[in-house]
Amino acid sequence: MLFLLFGSSAAGKTFALDALRDRMPNMAIHDLDEIGVPPGADTAWRHRANEAWVRRALDYQSQGIDFLLGGQSPLGEILAAPSAPLLNGISACLIDCDDETRMARLQARGPEWLASTGAELQSFLNWAEWLRRHAADPGWNTDVIRHPDTDGEMSWERWSGWQAGDPRWNVRVIDTSALPVAQVADELAAWIVEETERVRGDAGRIESAQSSEG
Repeated sequence: MLFLLFGSSAAGKTFALDALRDRMPNMAIHDLDEIGVPPGADTAWRHRANEAWVRRALDYQSQGIDFLLGGQSPLGEILAAPSAPLLNGISACLIDCDDETRMARLQARGPEWLASTGAELQSFLNWAEWLRRHAADPGWNTDVIRHPDTDGEMSWERWSGWQAGDPRWNVRVIDTSALPVAQVADELAAWIVEETERVRGDAGRIESAQSSEG
């Protein structure tokens, strides 16, 4: 099963992933950027990186290992990745913080860090707001994550017709603005356990129904 932990910069993903590695040693935990982000990486690059990670998740799946991927890729991109239907399950969590907290955290990284990104602080706030709306509504301004170079590769139709409130679009949201890292890790661990039980329960009901039909 693939667990997706996504959020804009300064939400606390890196700290959360590090804390989870100690709590869940039997889970494979990775950050999307581990494969290296080339200069000028764009949305099309991220789509292809997502697919590479989905394939890695399938390798873990074949070994009976659950996989958690942290990064900025929203749920819609992962669901549309070519190999996504081969996964036993996908569950997503948006890790977020309020704008004031995000600004303070980004500014604490120093002007050199900001210059290295080639972006302005407002860009990170804008992306964070888009991710919040995406987490609540799959139909929200989807052009933001489309790219002509990968439209022939991605399967957006898997979810493009879903509306807000659709039970298939279930994104947990954790606000880290006022939470210590340990508590964030506690909430993430609880989410992983809950989603694992839900997916396995759904699979068991389907198997039972199929047996009854046979």
